[in-house]
Amino acid sequence: MISAHRVSSGVEGLDEVLLGGFIPLRTYLLTGPPGTGKTTLGWHFLTSGDANERALYITFAEPESELRDNARRGGFDSSGVDVLDLTPGSDVFETVQTYDIFSAGEVERNPTTSRIVEAIRRIRPRRVFVDSMTQLRYLAPDVFHFRRQALSFLRYLVEQGATVLVTSESSVETPDDDVRFIVDGVLELSLGARARELRITKFRGSDYRTGAHAMTVGPGGAVIFPRLIPERYGTAFEPVLLPSGLPHLDQLLAGGIERGTVTIVSGPTGVGKTTLGMHFVKEAAARGLRSAVYTFDERRDTLVRRCERINIPVRGMIERGTLDVVELEALRFGPDEFASIVRRDVEERGTRLVMIDSVSGYRVSVSNDNLGERIHALGRYLQNIGVTMLLVDELRELQEFRVTDVGISYLADNVVYLRYVERETDGRTELRKAIGVLKKRLSDFEKSMREFEITPSGVLIGETMRLSSIFAPLPADVSGG
Repeated sequence: MISAHRVSSGVEGLDEVLLGGFIPLRTYLLTGPPGTGKTTLGWHFLTSGDANERALYITFAEPESELRDNARRGGFDSSGVDVLDLTPGSDVFETVQTYDIFSAGEVERNPTTSRIVEAIRRIRPRRVFVDSMTQLRYLAPDVFHFRRQALSFLRYLVEQGATVLVTSESSVETPDDDVRFIVDGVLELSLGARARELRITKFRGSDYRTGAHAMTVGPGGAVIFPRLIPERYGTAFEPVLLPSGLPHLDQLLAGGIERGTVTIVSGPTGVGKTTLGMHFVKEAAARGLRSAVYTFDERRDTLVRRCERINIPVRGMIERGTLDVVELEALRFGPDEFASIVRRDVEERGTRLVMIDSVSGYRVSVSNDNLGERIHALGRYLQNIGVTMLLVDELRELQEFRVTDVGISYLADNVVYLRYVERETDGRTELRKAIGVLKKRLSDFEKSMREFEITPSGVLIGETMRLSSIFAPLPADVSGG
């Protein structure tokens, strides 16, 4: 919801970053190299006003016909936007004409200024987009003249009742520090490792969300995915227990896992981590709680079929609306976009259990960013609003005992581990599976190991296993639990 004292940017997610939108009757700079989406954001801004808000596009760089054609291709209806085309025509080349930078004291004698003033008086726009201030710089005889005239130009637009968005293309040869100084806000666009990024570096009169926020540009325009800041969210809730529905596992966990906690299910490949997590999902559905499973490693259809074969009715849960299984391509979704997907599920659809399968797949989506920082932010956000989180974490080595390969066990309230063990049976050695609990922050737990088996009827957890020398000393990263 946009504040009555703010002007919407028209860009999904950007108003959230700006804590409500632009402050009216102010000037804002969009800066960044070519191809970062400045013009797209400008069209969002111009086309998002109500019917009574006139909008004006002042272009020094691209002729009106091309602007409107590109807007149409980008999914924007530009019919309600007036365009003042100040680009030089071919006759400038033919007659060797030159532009002169406009001056407030020479309105009648300067054709550029005259055309702007006439358009402003005729249209009375409430939203103005100027593309770009870089072109104006080339028309000025020197830096001092440009800065003085640019300041006068922007003040004139504001005094006529407009909120103004301008662009520039900063480079080493032509920095735009002087424009940054005279505007009220600066939005920097850049090309990140996975997607475009937007960062607010100046915003007079208001706080804003710091950091780099992912941005995508598609057929419907631009979308901003605000970086998740967990401390901005919180709600009071009771830490009620969610059992797994497997009696011996619930005995290990002293009843189950609490609402609003993070549980790591850890173990080597093929040991049954996802299957175990789906039992918590099944039990949540039986209690009328909605779950969302985000799978980076396995196709959605494969997961559904596999669960159906072992008596976990995933299709029925999906049909009843108590479960959504979302297949994600790690190379397609960055961490900010993924966090926005989770937030939408939680805040709009009432999801109360989130399972990420797996941390290894999520690591690919994070790319060069800090994996621990991203998982920390998402986990703390879910904890703060009372949503239970399951993290499936695959260990690369079968023999060496450890909790995780990525050093995130400090975040976990609960750690459930699965592992392979060798067992002598009738004179031969068999490879079996075992389950145990290493950490439970909110209560005590059973310290024993139990045999773990996946059968056509479902998961079976047996009695305590009597094995010696299974574990090395407990890893240091589970201390303090």
